[in-house]
Amino acid sequence: MTSGTTLTGKALVTSPSDLAPEPADPSPDPAALSPAQRVSAVLRRAVATGLLSEEQPVAGFLDTEGIRASVAGLDAAFALAPDVLHTFAVKAASLIPVLRLLAGLGMGCEVASPGELRLALDAGVEPSRIVLDSPAKTRQEISEALARGVAVNADNLDELRRIEALRPAHSASVVGLRVNPQVGGGSIGAMSTATASSKFGVALRDPGARERVVRAFAERPWLTRLHAHVGSQGCPLELIAEGIAETYRLAEEINRTLGRRQITSLDIGGGLPVNFDDDETRPSFAEYTRALLAAVPDLFDGRYALVTEFGRSLLAKNGFIGARVEYTKDAGGRRIAVTHAGAQTATRTVLMPEAWPLRVGAFDAEGGPRAGAPLRQDIAGPCCFAGDVVAHGQELPELAEGDLVVLYDTGAYYFSTHWAYNSLPRPAVHGFAAGQDGGVRLTTVRTAQTLDEIAAESGLAHADALVSLGAPAES
Repeated sequence: MTSGTTLTGKALVTSPSDLAPEPADPSPDPAALSPAQRVSAVLRRAVATGLLSEEQPVAGFLDTEGIRASVAGLDAAFALAPDVLHTFAVKAASLIPVLRLLAGLGMGCEVASPGELRLALDAGVEPSRIVLDSPAKTRQEISEALARGVAVNADNLDELRRIEALRPAHSASVVGLRVNPQVGGGSIGAMSTATASSKFGVALRDPGARERVVRAFAERPWLTRLHAHVGSQGCPLELIAEGIAETYRLAEEINRTLGRRQITSLDIGGGLPVNFDDDETRPSFAEYTRALLAAVPDLFDGRYALVTEFGRSLLAKNGFIGARVEYTKDAGGRRIAVTHAGAQTATRTVLMPEAWPLRVGAFDAEGGPRAGAPLRQDIAGPCCFAGDVVAHGQELPELAEGDLVVLYDTGAYYFSTHWAYNSLPRPAVHGFAAGQDGGVRLTTVRTAQTLDEIAAESGLAHADALVSLGAPAES
């Protein structure tokens, strides 16, 4: 890590003195290792320092060097665009140290709730570099955003009228309108936001909708941005690019109709899908921008400032979950490894395994790669329902009690969308980086949730509320 990229205070990776000390290690520099070897080096360090143990049987790990490289790849892919703001979709990793690291790399934040806005502000992100998106903004949310100078994308024409009533006379906030180009869906319906009946945006192909959008801009000179987001995982690049092309054509039509360049920026969303099949990062941001330019050759000519909202594609490959195997058993001719990583950390994978499959790695109790002949095994989680299985029929070396399993490509969403099933605690999250001495450095991003915190969240302070409510009144 260079001094130019070191962040202080609440940063994900702070100065070397703030990180767990690394003893002399004869192994090769982790920066030069293969992905599997690099994960093993991190696991060894986590086990040695007690970050993965019987007391802490599951944890998340984020690769700070990988995050920096992903942001650099995004910047390089959009280098031809003279004016672009890359914002990070906070829902993909709602962790303040992550947001602060990304802010230090020049990124803003895309937020979709009061909580996410608070996290972005606490991370030190400038309000002018924050975009508020949500299909259900309250008047309070809108007023706060406009007062702070946060950009706001209205999701519908009714919301636009609400913004108009609340907007200060000299607001610094950029205001946009989200449109649904209705170009169709990808392979995962729940992740496709440009279908005919999507809940997001103004549906452009509905009768009269396009005319209403043009009129909305004509009546509001302060409305200067168009926003569209086609979808994410499961959506091919060509579909995403076509949605942006439709939005670009609409912007040109509005400006031409009004006889002025009222629309000055386009928020083209994020949504770059992630390859969960192997270690390769594909598609790349460069492939994405090539698809955009094929669909909209003039997109990067400077006519419109651009805003992006990437999330999963920046972090997924830069994180993994490590969990201990508590038991192994056989049932119906199938070996089952019961671990501490299940639906509480990998909710989408457990509930929609065909859409969100994850690769699993097998490691021994010290963090070394598990050797042995492949054995077909189910990797189950700790939740008390039969479907809590993160991977079915995985061909892995035989696992045993105390071994470790790794869920790869979980750097996005898996750390910030914890499901409190069975009141299982949110696991700790740690950042890692290769030290100058060739060792692995670790720092805590989020501590594991305690039982006291679970009890507090579950109404401990109001324990007698229902009892007293139902008690007969004293005479």
